[in-house]
Amino acid sequence: MSHKLTAMDLYLEPADSRRLASLCGPFDDNIKQLERRIGVEISYRNNHFKIVGQPQGCLTASNLLRTLYVETAPLKGSTPDLEPEKVHIAIQEAISVEADHDSEQPQEHFIKTRKGVIKPRNPNQSQYVVNIVRHDITFGIGPAGTGKTYLAVAAAVDALERQEVRRILLTRPAVEAGEKLGFLPGDLSQKVDPYLRPLYDALFEMLGFEKVERLIERSVIEIAPLAYMRGRTLNDAFIILDESQNTTVEQMKMFLTRIGFNSKAVITGDITQIDLPRHVKSGLRHAIEVLGDVDEISFNFFQSKDVVRHPVVARIVEAYESYEQRQQAASARHDSQYKLTEPSDITESSEHES
Repeated sequence: MSHKLTAMDLYLEPADSRRLASLCGPFDDNIKQLERRIGVEISYRNNHFKIVGQPQGCLTASNLLRTLYVETAPLKGSTPDLEPEKVHIAIQEAISVEADHDSEQPQEHFIKTRKGVIKPRNPNQSQYVVNIVRHDITFGIGPAGTGKTYLAVAAAVDALERQEVRRILLTRPAVEAGEKLGFLPGDLSQKVDPYLRPLYDALFEMLGFEKVERLIERSVIEIAPLAYMRGRTLNDAFIILDESQNTTVEQMKMFLTRIGFNSKAVITGDITQIDLPRHVKSGLRHAIEVLGDVDEISFNFFQSKDVVRHPVVARIVEAYESYEQRQQAASARHDSQYKLTEPSDITESSEHES
């Protein structure tokens, strides 16, 4: 990808101070949103706008400014306010069109943090990072050790440092294998902290302990159990739901409907490690069935070959997968034999009775 910057001049006609004020928004919030999402710098004086950035970004920003300026045309004698939601939708549509044009070109994304550059280690991880950049909602599904959570946290840190979002929110359901929260010492926050430790560890590695602590104190980074999400609308945020296989259907729907404007969500989970009661369906499994055809949502399925931990971990995952497949095949054979023998048994018993 070329890193050469260009400058583009744009004149919006007709020049109208009220319409220009509506376009820019209070305290230039609409312009700032364009800059964050498109990756350009925009300055203006009256109706003369100057856009600096990569060529494609400048062209996208120029087209968006023209489109949005049309939205400020007077209605019944008054100039309508250009709301941030309308700006967000226009940007998202422009990004989607741009992504469609680039979809046939293989891309490799690097994630930059203050501690260094994080590079995906295999094609599935590369596609995962690309999908996080291109989509508002991304699912990362697969076994432990495939980098789902780590790369999601890295993308969140990168977005925060580039001021694409104003905060990071990390959450997961407080459910684990056989353990009960009530038996853990301390108040609720102390009870759930151990469950959120993998998220803390990734943040500490990328930002450093002291900076993470400061950002948490200022609520720029928020780490909370999933139950705390109910009733909230999350704007200008990068949200990560970890261990999502342990959400119920209702919890998953609640989480997905919390996502507000200029926000991204990454949902990670492993459908082979569900710790919910047997009669409760996993919200992650249900989401795969329900949302698979929604274009704005991406699904990334990792396999044992994508494990980037100790090589034995990949072999352990493969062994478990092979065992479960044999068990399912044996169960299917048993069910089919039962269905075949059951009618004849009934016939025989009726003949003896006669």
